[in-house]
Amino acid sequence: MKALLKNYHQSPRKVRLVADLIRGKRIAEAQAALLFLDKKSSPAIRKLLDSAVANARNSGVFTEELIVKRMSVDKGTVMRRARPFSRGRSGTIRKTMSIISLELGAPDKKTAPKKQKNPKTLATNH
Repeated sequence: MKALLKNYHQSPRKVRLVADLIRGKRIAEAQAALLFLDKKSSPAIRKLLDSAVANARNSGVFTEELIVKRMSVDKGTVMRRARPFSRGRSGTIRKTMSIISLELGAPDKKTAPKKQKNPKTLATNH
């Protein structure tokens, strides 16, 4: 129930904005959020989420109850490009890539919403 995307061509800082949005959500909610999000990394993360769901189905897990348990965005390889600057100098442009890892899991009982008490019993305890 894991999926990994290596060397995604966008900086980790920008990808983490999208990762923070879907962390802890159910699969259907995360897919809907990624579908309408106007960020460059949202289609790639949606494809990664679909891959993790397919991995879960192949291992025989019921996918309706799964949530995005863990999602991390780390720094990947760095492409270095030279660029001319003023007065005959040269500067280095660093293009950082991202490594995105996603893990699905069952929701914890602690994070599940608690059942409300019966209002009739609350009224009689006054």
